[in-house]
Amino acid sequence: MSERELRISGRFEGRVHLLPIRVYYEDTDVSGIVYHANYLRYFERGRSEFLRLAGIHHMVMLTGDEPLAWTIRNVTLDYRRPARLDDVLEVHTRFVELSGARMTASQAIRKGGHDLVRARVEAAVITMDGKPRRIPADVRAKMLPYLDEALAD
Repeated sequence: MSERELRISGRFEGRVHLLPIRVYYEDTDVSGIVYHANYLRYFERGRSEFLRLAGIHHMVMLTGDEPLAWTIRNVTLDYRRPARLDDVLEVHTRFVELSGARMTASQAIRKGGHDLVRARVEAAVITMDGKPRRIPADVRAKMLPYLDEALAD
């Protein structure tokens, strides 16, 4: 991965992945505040870049003998403060639980050290026809060093 690609993908601080995001006009409603559904997009980017830097690539899972994908099973959001046009935000992502077919992430979108939105996201591995599958052993092995079970509920 090139240095530029690494900058785009964010960085790790310990087990936490940090991804900078700038709020663009397209992200906001008429008041200049980030539209609520766009926080889900920011969280998705945070999880995707976390996995990418951990060496887990979505396309590799799709091209195996049995193509697999992550699907969202449950999301809980806690909106605390709004983000606004031109804000520079940081998506914080930690993986806190890993079971047979599922993983759970604890995420926060922060600005200036303050949480704007918090999320708890449960994702599962499925086949292309929607059947659950265990997380592949190589994926699990790459995730385990980043698992932060201290935050699990």
